[in-house]
Amino acid sequence: MESVKHITGEVLKNMFLFGAQNLRANEQEVNDLNVFPIPDGDTGENMYLTIKGGVDAISGKDGNVEHISNEFSKGMLLNARGNSGVILSQLFSGLAEGLKGFESVGMTDFALAMEKGVQKAYGAVARPVEGTILTVARESVENMRLYHGDDATAQVFFFDVLEEMKKSLIHTPDLLPTLKEAGVIDSGGAGLVYIIEGFLNYFNGQTISEIAVTADHTKQSVDFSKFNENSVMEFGYCTEFLLQLQNAKTDINTFSVEECIGFLNTVGDSVVAFITGTVLKVHVHTFTPWKVLQYAQSFGEFLTVKIENMTLQHNESLGEKKSTVSEINKTVKKARKKFAIVTVANGSGIIEIFKDLGADVVIDGGQTNNPSSQAFIDAFEEVNADCIFVLPNNSNIILTAKQAGEMYQGSDVRVIPSKSVGDGYAALSMLDFSSEDADLIERTMVGDMDSVVTGMVSQAVRTTTVNGVDVKKDEYIGFTNKKVLLCSPDKICSAIELTEKLMTDDKMFIIVCYGKDASSEDRQAYSQYVNEKFKDKEIYEINGEQAVYDFLLIVE
Repeated sequence: MESVKHITGEVLKNMFLFGAQNLRANEQEVNDLNVFPIPDGDTGENMYLTIKGGVDAISGKDGNVEHISNEFSKGMLLNARGNSGVILSQLFSGLAEGLKGFESVGMTDFALAMEKGVQKAYGAVARPVEGTILTVARESVENMRLYHGDDATAQVFFFDVLEEMKKSLIHTPDLLPTLKEAGVIDSGGAGLVYIIEGFLNYFNGQTISEIAVTADHTKQSVDFSKFNENSVMEFGYCTEFLLQLQNAKTDINTFSVEECIGFLNTVGDSVVAFITGTVLKVHVHTFTPWKVLQYAQSFGEFLTVKIENMTLQHNESLGEKKSTVSEINKTVKKARKKFAIVTVANGSGIIEIFKDLGADVVIDGGQTNNPSSQAFIDAFEEVNADCIFVLPNNSNIILTAKQAGEMYQGSDVRVIPSKSVGDGYAALSMLDFSSEDADLIERTMVGDMDSVVTGMVSQAVRTTTVNGVDVKKDEYIGFTNKKVLLCSPDKICSAIELTEKLMTDDKMFIIVCYGKDASSEDRQAYSQYVNEKFKDKEIYEINGEQAVYDFLLIVE
């Protein structure tokens, strides 16, 4: 690629696309940097789904730097999830504000816009913590504009930004003791490094694989029973691929997309074909996918190929039509009420508890499945209340809920800082709207959470030391509020020991939520123990069916 000194709207769009692609390619590595040694590492996924929301928002759109950055930012804000995802969306929201009024932008002004992004991200966090993505962003741009004028190329600028980010990332454990103890760098900062590395990849002229950007995290399993030995092919195959054009097979400079489309229309329909760099992207519906692939391979070699039976897709769409009435019903608002509760929970049993306690909407989410800002906004719209109290029930969801509340203008949204299922349970179990005083209700809910302790048992995903406890991979840890209390090779022993640590003399009530991975033998063994050991306590056992935690204990 020729040296770029001014970023246009089209260049910015490609930067965002490459940044998302590079993060997607390294998503699992970012996930694996999770400090806490349980299978809930989802920072990479949260950040990717956040930036993918921005990429989706600008797909097929053209415009100047101001327009592209603004649309990209909006898409990220609505799709932000998890603390790192929210902070990432704020970084790009500030960047968009810094690029307001620009048709194109040089490196000096782009550096200033990046500084604006850092300022907005810091402002979005009540108590910014150094040694995180915030530090990596700040330290990398602090001095960029001082030694990069408009004569600087984008290649040089982003190379230097990336080098500064890497230096900052290496030192995050020196700023955050929890990282030092776990022996890892900050996962959010690592995700940001991969995004900027993607920017540089673009300016260095690398080609892109769209696997990352088109990956659908929400796609459900195909029901193959929809097409059996008696079925008749009615709709053909949805055929998609990425083809790397090869100089050995064609003259890339004179390759004609129009001629390619012309051929595809003779063997199929719904044709879409375009080139990004030297990679051809094709989508076509055809009864003879082999003809399409044979034709395409005469020009290059495949990077990806996807062929799906559209009879299955059609049946799935017919199944979706069955829910049309419920979808329409979602557009019919409930009668306006004074107060409403929106909460988050994972596991059918726990969700049912929250509904029984009076939650108007329970968003299905939690560890490894953090809801987006849009999910909260949809819930706010559904409950249609003057004042909405939100119980995130997870420390990694609070920031998303607050961001959604700030974006939503239809109600007074108050986010209660519940960090666990137990916090949410305590706040709801004593809920009383009779005073009709929102401030009093909020204070009471926050106060009620002080009476509860939530403990969890989960299998460790790596060997490490946390809070002075030696943790071994595949053994079971018992913890509360991200503080590891014990580790044992036996699941039931961990659950029993954790219960005894939590059930102090002042605690009279315990709810045991069995996770989806707790076997019937596990449940029976624990039930026998707890009912014999704590005969003088009130004990409730439910099939919570929650993920990640084999046992979840709510103690009051």
